Amino acid sequence: MPEPTSDFTLLDPPADALPLDAGVAADHVARVQRWLEDAVIGLNLCPFAKAVHVKQQVRYVVSRATLDGDVLDHLRAEAELLRTTPAAQIDTTLLIVPALADFLGFHTLTERAETLLAKAGYEGELQLASFHPDFVFADAAPDDIANATNRAPAPILHLLREDSIARAAAAVPDAADIYERNIATMERLGPEGWAEMAKKFGKIPPRD
Repeated sequence: MPEPTSDFTLLDPPADALPLDAGVAADHVARVQRWLEDAVIGLNLCPFAKAVHVKQQVRYVVSRATLDGDVLDHLRAEAELLRTTPAAQIDTTLLIVPALADFLGFHTLTERAETLLAKAGYEGELQLASFHPDFVFADAAPDDIANATNRAPAPILHLLREDSIARAAAAVPDAADIYERNIATMERLGPEGWAEMAKKFGKIPPRD
């Protein structure tokens, strides 16, 4: 695996920016990269992730936005950048939004984000996935280990190219069963195993 990169983009909103300095933003990126390597790739939760990681085709963006509208503006700008940039340069984008610490608010925003992308003409071209430190599936209890498949060290809006997903899925046997395999993986790991792994990339500690 390549060493964690310090190459990331820090986005500011027009106003009401989160007081987040570049060092803390870099901590967020480093923890997300560790999560990607140890959990997503290490546990094979996403068979498509390793190739783009090794080729350094993942764009990392940290948004200091605190208002939903500004977060959506940043997401739309990143979607357009993905559309106009060759996949060989940027195949996928992880938009990290530290201000979205409340999961219910984050979940509501992801629904708005999906609507925005569809109305903006990205349906069938880009897909949105979401990850959060406190992620809970709609049909799951908060302590269900299945939630760990979408738990990350920071709130993340993940933009993926539909054609890249299709190509990768075609190369993976039983791609349709990935979700069920991931649940089985987490059940084998168990809450204690996941907690031990998560210590390596856990939530960003507060700074004075």
